[in-house]
Amino acid sequence: MSDETRTVDLTTDARDVGLVVGEDGLARPVWASKDLMLREYYDGEWGLPVRDERGLFERLSLESFQSGLSWAIILRKRPAFRLAFADFDPDAVAAFDDGDVERLLGDAGIVRNRAKILATIGNARATVALRGEGGLAEFIWSFQPETTPQPRTLDEIPSRSPESVAAAKALRSKGFSFVGPTTVFALMEAVGIVDTHLLGSHRRGTSGVWSAG
Repeated sequence: MSDETRTVDLTTDARDVGLVVGEDGLARPVWASKDLMLREYYDGEWGLPVRDERGLFERLSLESFQSGLSWAIILRKRPAFRLAFADFDPDAVAAFDDGDVERLLGDAGIVRNRAKILATIGNARATVALRGEGGLAEFIWSFQPETTPQPRTLDEIPSRSPESVAAAKALRSKGFSFVGPTTVFALMEAVGIVDTHLLGSHRRGTSGVWSAG
C-alpha cells in the first residue's frame, strides 16, 4: 500500500475533519498527505519555531511570493529561490540593484513577478533597518497571541487574526510590503507563533511553544 495516503484505519469522525492516516500510523491534514514533499515539510518543519533573522526573512519572502499561488509551487522552487536570493541573507539582498532585478526576472527557477521581487529587496532593506529596534525576529514574535487556535476541522482554521492584522500594519509602517494580514498569519503558522495543527494531528503541540490542548 502506498505510504502517501491510507484512510482505512482512521475513524469516520477523523476523516470528516480532514485528517488522513499514513502507512506510518500518523494522522496528517489532507494537504500534507498527498505529496511526499509536503508531508516531509509538514512533519519536519512547518510550525516549528524560527527565531533568527535570516530564517524569518526567508519565510516572509516565500510567503509573499506564495500570494495567489499554491504553497507546493513555492516549496518546490525553494532551492532556486535560495540560490537566486543569496540564501536570503538580508544584507546581500538589500544590496541588489537593477541588474539583479533583471537577473531575477530571467530566472525560470523562481516566480518571476517584478512586484514581488522588488518587494523582497525592499523588505531586505527594511529588515536591516529594523536591527536598530531589536531586529525582525523580536519584532514579529512580539505579536504572539496569548492563546492559539484549537481547530478540530479544516474549516475551523482561521486565515487571519487580530494579531496578524496588527503585525501587517506594523510591518508596513516599517517599510515592508506584500505583507497583508493573510500572508502574515501564514507566516505566523509556519514559524510557530501560532499552532493551527488540527487537534487530531500528530504534530499538534509539538513545537514547544504551545500545548496540544
